Amino acid sequence: MRILHLGKFYPPERGGIESYTRALCEWSAGQGHAVAALVHQAPGTRRTSREMVDGVEVRRVACIGTLLYTPLSPTLPLELSRALRELDPDLLHLHLPNPSCLAVLASAQARRRPWIVHWHAEVPADAPSWRLRAAYRAYRPFEQALLKRASAIVTTSQPYLDASIALSPWRAKTRVIPLGVADVAPPSSRADLWPDGAGIRVLAVGRLSHYKGFDVLVDALAKAPHVRVLLVGEGEGDESLRARAAERGVASRIRFAGGLDDATLLAAYASADVFALPSLNRGEAFGMVLLEAMRARLPIVASAIPGSGVGEVVADGETGLLVKPGDADALADALKQLDADALRTRFGEAGRARFERQFTLERSAEQWVALYRELTA
Repeated sequence: MRILHLGKFYPPERGGIESYTRALCEWSAGQGHAVAALVHQAPGTRRTSREMVDGVEVRRVACIGTLLYTPLSPTLPLELSRALRELDPDLLHLHLPNPSCLAVLASAQARRRPWIVHWHAEVPADAPSWRLRAAYRAYRPFEQALLKRASAIVTTSQPYLDASIALSPWRAKTRVIPLGVADVAPPSSRADLWPDGAGIRVLAVGRLSHYKGFDVLVDALAKAPHVRVLLVGEGEGDESLRARAAERGVASRIRFAGGLDDATLLAAYASADVFALPSLNRGEAFGMVLLEAMRARLPIVASAIPGSGVGEVVADGETGLLVKPGDADALADALKQLDADALRTRFGEAGRARFERQFTLERSAEQWVALYRELTA
């Protein structure tokens, strides 16, 4: 089978969507399928490139910059037409949110093939940026046209589907395929990245953006003196988070690690005691990092976000603790509960078993291939 993925970016660009796209592409290629990905270059890279990456043909389109998190690539429609002509895919796998995917609506070549909309996330109705909300109102009619034409729509959890206004007209052709991550051998070394001192080691990983709620984690750290935090990630909130840590008097107990390579990140998971995901809203649609934490046998403290998949990934009271989003006191109390070794071990082992049952890459990818075969039969 010949599969063409359309996405925003592809690793080494960081992000949960990007890492899952790569994993699914490589798994499918390893099963003998011809797989390609049409994505954007890093913003500011004004040339188009092609390369084979672990059996996947990755075509990166020149990108002059971004606007409201949207890559700007004027030549993408041309490159889409070229890819359809040269690769002759059996179907298209469209990763949303990504306005560039709207190019398929104007392509006669694309309309002759089935396409699947992979609904990773959506613009929350309460998005803090008025510009983002205004842009979405203009974009939404085209998004709906894309959903109407899609042969199938896939989202990552039932709660996210149930809460989605945008998907409500199309639930009859929408199904749920959870994300998954590949199992890996434990690293041979443990990360020496933690702040000095005593106390449990809490790992948090993600883009340093407002919706991730890392400011709440900083506030909780001030209320939980037994905790040290390693925060992995980059983003526009870096300076404000550092300033907040200094204001709260916890700068010595939180280390801002920036972006880490894959091997060092695995070592960080292996050396942590607890994983925290304090996200604030449905911008956190699923939480790939939760699967990585469960894989590493880490107990989890996460936000109980209404309409998000986080509550389906983390079994409250079984693999971790769910707390009210934005509540630093509740987050601190949950971290205090996990000061107990026995509880951390019980949650960690249950999380690992849940990962093996439900969230492996193979389990997720097999459902995708079954859908591909159904739509191309």
